[in-house]
Amino acid sequence: MMPQWFIEGGPVMWPLLICSIAALAIFLEKLVSLRRHKIIPHQLKSSVDQLLSQKKVSEVEVLCKNDSSTLASILLAGVEHNGKTRDRIKESIEEVGKKEVLDLSKNIGALATIAHISPLLGLLGTVMGMLRVFHVITAQGVGNAQSLAGGIAEALITTIAGLIIAIPTLVANRYLVAKVKTYITEIESYALKVTDFLAKD
Repeated sequence: MMPQWFIEGGPVMWPLLICSIAALAIFLEKLVSLRRHKIIPHQLKSSVDQLLSQKKVSEVEVLCKNDSSTLASILLAGVEHNGKTRDRIKESIEEVGKKEVLDLSKNIGALATIAHISPLLGLLGTVMGMLRVFHVITAQGVGNAQSLAGGIAEALITTIAGLIIAIPTLVANRYLVAKVKTYITEIESYALKVTDFLAKD
């Protein structure tokens, strides 16, 4: 059974409910998929550093092929062009890097969309509630406070609900965007270091 305030909020509360569920689901999914060990495994970096110091590039390639992390995919693009020019290796890494960035950023944009449309849905509910108030005034005058209260409640509840959804969703979006940017910066720095090792003089 739905809470009374949800019912009083009118039909706009349903799309607001869908927005809140979608935002929470996306945020939780991204928290899981953006865990550091899935993106930049510490053990992988240590192993790559050790193998490169011993000039065992072929073993680095095998290691990256057997690892599903973002870092491994990007490094593999470089290792497969071992001995070629720095520009060629960098080009290969950047090409794969763009695809990996898209994967990391997948669905994050949806949070921004939800953060923007939730207040608009709340505003729509406000307008609908005030329209209901005017209809009551037109039909019954201003003497029936109970009838007026229903429309006013609808207007206020939807506005509050829209903001309650939008604010944390916007914060979640900014947090995830910053997290992805941090990962990308670290991966780019490490990939350039590996590129310098692999490149032909």
